[in-house]
Amino acid sequence: MADLKFEIIQNIGTISESAKGRAKELNLISWNDREPKYDIRDWDSSHEKMGKGVTLTADELKSLRELLNDEEL
Repeated sequence: MADLKFEIIQNIGTISESAKGRAKELNLISWNDREPKYDIRDWDSSHEKMGKGVTLTADELKSLRELLNDEEL
């Protein structure tokens, strides 16, 4: 399996933290030198180990925001 290259361009914020010290974060990340995308996933404190996540384009993130704004939480 090829190495996965990533660069966190901007840490937007932490959504939650687990008791084990992992943080679910929203970041703007460039994967394999591609155009940066918004990314939600769990990270360890050094940003070396990550969990599964979801990656969104700016348009997809805007659509998600609109859906959440319409939802009664």
